[in-house]
Amino acid sequence: KKAKVTDLLSDGQLRRRMLDLGVAGGTEIEPLYKSPSGNTTAYMIRGAVIALRADLSYKIMVSMS
Repeated sequence: KKAKVTDLLSDGQLRRRMLDLGVAGGTEIEPLYKSPSGNTTAYMIRGAVIALRADLSYKIMVSMS
């Protein structure tokens, strides 16, 4: 389901990287599909498909839209 980003639970370079990818407060994010291993998920973020590992995805707080 689509959701809106409410917060990032990271700091430093990781936070900067997430912001550079477009993962910021208020951004709509939609999971598209998971890799066969289940560790990586592809998301639609601001019109781009971005794959994130589970350890990074867990640091994105969202609210369902």
